[in-house]
Amino acid sequence: MDNIKKILAIETSCDDTSCAIIDSNKAIIANIVQSQYDVHREYNGIVPELASRHHLENINFIISEALVKADCSFDDIDAIAVTVKPGLAGSLLVGVMTAKALSYALKKPLIEIDHLDAHIWANFMKYKPNTEIFKPRFPALVLLVSGGHTDLYFMNSYSDFYILGRTRDDAVGEAFDKVGKLLDLGYPGGPVIDKISAETTGRVTLPKPFMSHTYDFSFSGLKTAVLQVFKKKKFTLEDKHILAASFQDVVVEVLLRKMKKGIKEFGIQTIMLSGGVAANSQLRDAVCKLAKDSMIACHFPPRPFCTDNAAMVGARAIDLIK
Repeated sequence: MDNIKKILAIETSCDDTSCAIIDSNKAIIANIVQSQYDVHREYNGIVPELASRHHLENINFIISEALVKADCSFDDIDAIAVTVKPGLAGSLLVGVMTAKALSYALKKPLIEIDHLDAHIWANFMKYKPNTEIFKPRFPALVLLVSGGHTDLYFMNSYSDFYILGRTRDDAVGEAFDKVGKLLDLGYPGGPVIDKISAETTGRVTLPKPFMSHTYDFSFSGLKTAVLQVFKKKKFTLEDKHILAASFQDVVVEVLLRKMKKGIKEFGIQTIMLSGGVAANSQLRDAVCKLAKDSMIACHFPPRPFCTDNAAMVGARAIDLIK
């Protein structure tokens, strides 16, 4: 695969339909993402059957749009990359079958990509023509936080990395959505609570599920604690905002506690964020401060590349074939 110059990448693991065209230097030529927020908003969460149906409706249009934006045709594509796991079964099936059909029809190699690896590789792309690809100093920690995952990775190199700890119950993004739904703040809960937290000064005390003897996480107890506080009295909108902000404070503190433990134990030189919750302002600020206090490097993707996108799938594919 040494002659590959352009990869067409497809991402349909959850509710975003995305196609990107990436060159061999991991520069993004095109990256089209069709969100389904409006489809799932009324349910305050993702409905798998609806997600897969909308992928099926959107996928061909998204691929065509990516080719137009990249000013190229299928003849210019040297390989097809696609997310194959993990994710919603029906959603994945749409992307995988589309990629297989393209690979067969165009006689181009098919590169299968792990969705979680792709999120890590969102840190290692050329986002714009005038930007440089971030190169971490190893060993590194990567905190992958999203609606479906909360994983802390140890990276010894680009090819040697593994999970130190992960959530034992709710993913952090899922917890944000459920708290947002409980307090009737809107969907998705993460961005709404992030904005509320920045504008709210009051706080209430909530338990901190550190599980300090491991690198694992647990957020179901914290979510239940929010519910118990909410049941105690009739809440005003201001009360809801204070409770939501307090919830986010604890989440960020828990995540940072695990990263601090890893920095100390493994002599970490770089910390990184990835996943949709990596767009959270308070978390980004806290990670920057942690890196500064620890005198190490930190990095996180621009916000559009924190959520699911095909560009990160293509970037991972480039490094896999080198």
